[in-house]
Amino acid sequence: MFGFTKTTMVDRADALPGRDTPMPVPERHEVLGTPLTPPYPEGAQIAEFGMGCFWGVERTFWRLGAENGIITTAVGYAGGYTPNPTYEEVCTGLTGHTEAVRVVFDPDRISYTDLLKVFWENHDPTQGMRQGNDVGTQYRSMILCHDDAQRAAAEASRDAFQPVLTRMGYGPITTEIVPATPFYFAEPYHQQYLSEAKNPNGYCGVGGTGATCPVGVAPADS
Repeated sequence: MFGFTKTTMVDRADALPGRDTPMPVPERHEVLGTPLTPPYPEGAQIAEFGMGCFWGVERTFWRLGAENGIITTAVGYAGGYTPNPTYEEVCTGLTGHTEAVRVVFDPDRISYTDLLKVFWENHDPTQGMRQGNDVGTQYRSMILCHDDAQRAAAEASRDAFQPVLTRMGYGPITTEIVPATPFYFAEPYHQQYLSEAKNPNGYCGVGGTGATCPVGVAPADS
C-alpha cells in the first residue's frame, strides 16, 4: 500500500481479510496448569493489556502467581480488524492489532486496580506506536476494558500516573483505553514463550519507566 508505514494505523477497509478458523492453542497453561481458553471458573474476571512484546508481558503477570489471584494468562492479538490473524500478518501492520495479554483473575484475591498498577509500571506508556526498540502498531500501549467499571478504573489510573511521568521528564501518555475487542489467541509457540520449559534463557526487553503509579494496593494475601 503506497505510503503505508508500520507506525500508521491501517484503515479497516485496507486490513488483511483473515480467516474464520481460530488458532488452536494448548489446553493448559505451561506454568500454572490452568485452562487457557474459556470457560473460566465462576466469578473470574478478564483483564487485557497491550504493553509491547507480549512474551515478557505475559511472564510479568503469570509471575504474580495463583496465590495472588492469577488464574491463567495467554497471549494474543486485539484492538484491530483482521479476524484470527497469524503472527506474520500482525507483523506487517496490516491487521491493526496490538500484541495483547489476557489475564484471568480472581477479584477476591487481586483487584483490577492492582493489575493496572502492574500495567503502568512495567512499560513506557508514552511511546506511541512502539515500545523500546520494537517499532510498529503491534507494540502500542492499550487497555481493553470489559465493562464500564474497568474503563473508569483505567482512566483514573492514567490520570493519576501522568503527573508522576511528567515530573520525571516523560511526555503525554499515549495508551489507548478502549472497549474490549475480540481477543484472538496467538500461535501455540507464543503461549508462555518465556517459561522454563520452552525458553529458559529467553529474553524480551519489556521494561518500565522507573516510575511508581500511585494507585492500587498489595494483593490481598501478600
